[in-house]
Amino acid sequence: MKAVVVEQYAPIDQIELKDVPSPRAEPGQLRIKIEAAGIGFVDGLKTEGRYQTKDPLPFIPGTEFAGVVTDAPGAPGGYQPGMRVMGMTRSGALAEEIVVKPEALHPLPDGVAPEVAASFRANYLTALYALSGRASLVAGEQLLVLGAAGGTGIAAVQIGKLLGARVIAAASTPEKREFAQAHGADAVIDYTQAGWRDTFKEMTDGHGADVIFDPVGGDISVQAFRSIAWRGRHLVVGFAGGSIPALPFNLPLLKGGALLGVDLAQIGVREPELQKRLMGELTGWLADGQLKPVVGQIFALEDFRGAFKAMQTRAALGKMVVRIAR
Repeated sequence: MKAVVVEQYAPIDQIELKDVPSPRAEPGQLRIKIEAAGIGFVDGLKTEGRYQTKDPLPFIPGTEFAGVVTDAPGAPGGYQPGMRVMGMTRSGALAEEIVVKPEALHPLPDGVAPEVAASFRANYLTALYALSGRASLVAGEQLLVLGAAGGTGIAAVQIGKLLGARVIAAASTPEKREFAQAHGADAVIDYTQAGWRDTFKEMTDGHGADVIFDPVGGDISVQAFRSIAWRGRHLVVGFAGGSIPALPFNLPLLKGGALLGVDLAQIGVREPELQKRLMGELTGWLADGQLKPVVGQIFALEDFRGAFKAMQTRAALGKMVVRIAR
């Protein structure tokens, strides 16, 4: 089968598409023909060996995928050959086939394209877990989404609206702000402007942000926390801006605010029942059309480097997807 193979941690230009043996299936596992794989910020860090945990070399990158079950001895988890699924795994999705345990999969609702499914689970589960499971966002609250045009950011905009919040999307360019507004944001703000916090204060009638969804990091995180409402919750989702901020501890004291970590990789292990419930909510919204996941650009497998490069640019809108087979 064809697969992207990381033999040494390196920039994506040095990573190759190779012919490799199909993975062996162990008892209780299923074989999936992958139709599409999503490319996220974490995937780029992993290929370069800069993620907080390193995959043993060599490895096939890619954590999120959609496809069709082709082999299911004993029907583990109730899955049968021919069933359409979406899944998440530690690695291995940028390939024509993958072998996984049933816990890694979720049935795909009818009518959902694989490219949509491959850009869905990680971003939207992160957003719903953060906003509902961690911050307990309620209808009528003010939600500030940083990096609102990125994959997790635009998911938080859409989920925030479904939960009834007033969503203010923060993004750095007019195109990104228009993108966020087109997908449901009630208002937008340019956080690169020197006086953006004053503008934000006016937007919220002096109230501030009840919840801050923050996949960006850097100095903007500290600035945003200074604009948090009393008893507000700041969700630490990632550091796409490149640097990990240092928050002065007097700010949570003065604001009565809480800093809450969001790590998608740990939800299934530490809170499996919550993950199951949240995925049920998400797929219900997906099936009935309330939620329409945002796909950025779609690339052929042979152009996988283009997907990584597009994802890593500050101009990226939504999540990048690699189409593998149809």
